[in-house]
Amino acid sequence: MARKCTVFIIGLAILVSLSGCASISRSEQACLRELQSYGISETEVQKKHPAVAAGLNVLPGFGFFYLAVDSNESNLWLFGALSLVTWPVSVIWGVPEGVIDANTINKKETVYYYFIDRMGKQEFEKIKADAATKTAEKPAVGPVK
Repeated sequence: MARKCTVFIIGLAILVSLSGCASISRSEQACLRELQSYGISETEVQKKHPAVAAGLNVLPGFGFFYLAVDSNESNLWLFGALSLVTWPVSVIWGVPEGVIDANTINKKETVYYYFIDRMGKQEFEKIKADAATKTAEKPAVGPVK
């Protein structure tokens, strides 16, 4: 019986590690590509720190709970509870997943800031205007004679 339980827990941990806890929609991916085209990093806004999430996931579920607090990723509460139940095996998938999910949350926050938040939208418009001005000021490069 103990062997079956161990196999089940390991299988469950592998299954969970293959599925992402937090994800980015297609529209958010498009927004991130536009931001990158203007030199803005995907994780410009650092709401959650990947190293903190990874470190806390050494403890059972704490990293997922850290990520779930003050975010729209409600499924992270479930992953935190699952991590509690499967600890210490959960450390194997919890630590790298904490880093991945923290970066995903930061990407979503970056999109929110530059495309929804009033101050971020103004900042992005200024960045785009500056880029357009620099492009207009560059002399056209033609063939050298």
